[in-house]
Amino acid sequence: MTAFPDPHRTLELRMADGAVILVRQYGLIDAPRLVLSHGNGLAIDGYLPFWNPLCDRYEVIVFDFRQHGRNPSNPEWAHDWPTLVGDMERVWQELQAGFGRKPTAGVFHSMAAICAILHTLDYGARWDLLALFDPPFFARDGHPLRALNQSAKFDLAARARRRREFYNSPEEFARQLRGVPAFRRWVPEAFELMARATLRRQDSSGWTLACPRELEARIFEATADPTIWPRMARLPVPVELFCADPGAEDAGPPALIGQAMAVELPIEYESIADTSHFLQIERPAECRRAVEAFLLRHGFPSRQPR
Repeated sequence: MTAFPDPHRTLELRMADGAVILVRQYGLIDAPRLVLSHGNGLAIDGYLPFWNPLCDRYEVIVFDFRQHGRNPSNPEWAHDWPTLVGDMERVWQELQAGFGRKPTAGVFHSMAAICAILHTLDYGARWDLLALFDPPFFARDGHPLRALNQSAKFDLAARARRRREFYNSPEEFARQLRGVPAFRRWVPEAFELMARATLRRQDSSGWTLACPRELEARIFEATADPTIWPRMARLPVPVELFCADPGAEDAGPPALIGQAMAVELPIEYESIADTSHFLQIERPAECRRAVEAFLLRHGFPSRQPR
């Protein structure tokens, strides 16, 4: 099993409705700061092959969204896009208070990427830069990709509701993940990492999904805001989209819409060859190089360890 680093510090944040979010600090404390989070139903620990090497050059802050990963779950807590956006603002504020103010770039995948866009539109320029991996944007009004969006989101929600909820061990879940064709590009260590990151021990009888499948399905169904696309032109911070390969045989709506948005909008864009929606855990080194090139272009340097 891949060794997991110990954080320097952990902030335990309690949201207004009682939900808990753990924010962990790694890397070089006196270096520029990267903040990372994950996609719907996933957990940031599963992305370790991507972000762990960044700890040699940056302060790296990671957090799971409410009811995901290391955080507790409770059916009484809210779980919708406005709540997730409010949580991101709370995380940002507590970062400044708990770890100090410094240049900060957000590096977010999928659900977290959409949340970062909505957060910036609602609250202004919190992040100095945003590196967004394969955001599942909803096609703008009148765009021919809208029909593909509609069918994909309901298919994802239906699949989430059919997910198996209980496992005898994370190893059993990892074996299941290895057999999924959509995950065939993952680096070998990612299967066990993601299995451990997205399960929690229920009791002596086994393990259960950290994010309940109904909550995962709910977010997929609610990802349907066509106004984000045109509003992206007015974002007050530099943004780059790092998208899955739009030419791949299994290219999904996020890859195709990201490419289409880059044609219409004044936004930086790069696709990573031979990747799917899980590009950070398929081509982690290529994704790191792309992000660091973006950061450097905008005067956000790394710091080499002493």
